Amino acid sequence: MFIQVIRGKVKDAAKMRSATEVWETELKPGATGYLGATEGVADDGTFIAVVRFESEEAARANSERPEQGAWWEETSKLFDGDATFHDCPRVVVFAGGGSDEAGFVQVMVYKPTDVDKVLSFADDFEKFASLRPDVIGGVSAVATDGTLIDTNYFTSEKEAREGEKKELPAEFQEMMEGFGDITGPVEYIDLRDPWLFSR
Repeated sequence: MFIQVIRGKVKDAAKMRSATEVWETELKPGATGYLGATEGVADDGTFIAVVRFESEEAARANSERPEQGAWWEETSKLFDGDATFHDCPRVVVFAGGGSDEAGFVQVMVYKPTDVDKVLSFADDFEKFASLRPDVIGGVSAVATDGTLIDTNYFTSEKEAREGEKKELPAEFQEMMEGFGDITGPVEYIDLRDPWLFSR
């Protein structure tokens, strides 16, 4: 899997939602290798799209389509400033990956001191999955500049917040402390109304 992440501030969330639906309706049929996308706008106006492709070649082929260029020329006008792109050739899936059943999605963006170590935590998280039934999947994508984008899917925001307050085993707490030691500062982008699309 290859992931492309697009983000930036938008002026009007509703217009951005309409633009993404135009893409899904009119451009998706010609996007070979497209697997799906998780998108949305946070409370502060931050738009983020985590777009999944079968391969980097498929993503590039999509970007080079004339209709894609025309769509982006119009859509880019919805941003307040420039949008940023992250190409992520390395992807790790947790608990089956993303879920279109999610009622809440939280994206974590950070630049860890040790990418391999961070990704190794995925197997450890799997062991404790039963302790957080509100977590219904996740995807970690490593950008070419070392930025790590974690997309975590939850049943609902209410259940996610309740899950955060749970008293968890000491082993899990120690694991989370180790995780925090290498992530550095983390930016959280909460999508309370996630736009979830599949192929």
